[in-house]
Amino acid sequence: MTVAEIVTKLKSLADQKVYAHNVKFGAGENQFGVKMGDIRTLAKKLKTDHQLAKALWETGNVEARLLATLVVNPKLLSQAELDNMVRSERFSQVADWLSAYVIKEYPDKEQLREQWMLTDDPMAARAGWSLTSGKVARSPEGIDIPALLDRIEVEMPVAPPEVQWTMNSTLAQIGINHPAYRERALAIGERLGIYRDYPTSKGCTSPFAPIWINEMVRRQG
Repeated sequence: MTVAEIVTKLKSLADQKVYAHNVKFGAGENQFGVKMGDIRTLAKKLKTDHQLAKALWETGNVEARLLATLVVNPKLLSQAELDNMVRSERFSQVADWLSAYVIKEYPDKEQLREQWMLTDDPMAARAGWSLTSGKVARSPEGIDIPALLDRIEVEMPVAPPEVQWTMNSTLAQIGINHPAYRERALAIGERLGIYRDYPTSKGCTSPFAPIWINEMVRRQG
């Protein structure tokens, strides 16, 4: 399928409720409102197609970019290409898929993480903190946790909302996975109060760091 044919197909799958939901959460007008399941189904038909994925991304269309994250080959992207992709997207849903399906599979993600942790670009910083959150949880070797807590304490209250979300995740992962720093992580979360009143669906854990930390530690036994 060509890019034009795919865009036409995506348009035919438009759902006004999904469109309205996307708008509510920050998507622009360059979207159709396609259900995530329909995008995944289309991706399975297309399979991995790196050049097609790059062309889909260039459309700027929300659904085309979501689809691109599923059919791109992360190993064939240069650091500059991936960095540009991260900085060019402002809708959190696309950024999350880019993080989950592309960035986390990228061979040189640690180099990019280090760069993104020092940038002023909110979406690149968001990606950097997301990678750092995962590293804190799974492979913290070489991570200066006290320095991270220092940054979170000072920077999170004034960080853009996009950055606050993944910075808060890093705070929670420190508290959950590193008992020596749990008390300080809890204290920072309590003092800052970010996401204290965040609406949480029944059965889900609040993103407010003290609640999140305590609940996950409880589950660990």
